[in-house]
Amino acid sequence: MSVIVTDNGFQADDFDGDIVALAEAAEGAVAVELAPDADPQALAGRLPTLQLIAVEFPSFADGRGFTTARQLRLMGFTGRLRARGHVISDQYAMARRSGFDEVEISDDLAARQPETEWKFRADWDRHDYQARLRAG
Repeated sequence: MSVIVTDNGFQADDFDGDIVALAEAAEGAVAVELAPDADPQALAGRLPTLQLIAVEFPSFADGRGFTTARQLRLMGFTGRLRARGHVISDQYAMARRSGFDEVEISDDLAARQPETEWKFRADWDRHDYQARLRAG
């Protein structure tokens, strides 16, 4: 099982559909999963038809997914963007700033890093160093 983390805390997954690997995604797929080394450009012509893109994080030390999220948003993806895997609560603000709407974590990680730790970082858009510098 897994837990979805949003700015409001923990919740169950409410996406009603299959998330399939990019290589297995048929033309009518509405949700795909991208491996950390996948090229977001592979989805360029399909972005308007996708409801959800899940980007895999195989390790908390592997930050390629943040770049992928940013690229997808710059390409015009407006659907649901999910970080999936080994993202830790300390990375939640970065995940949100790079374009993710939510993070999917395992039940084990949710037990080690409870909801309060994630919600503490939910004010991600106001408390970053760039915002403090601009406020000057």
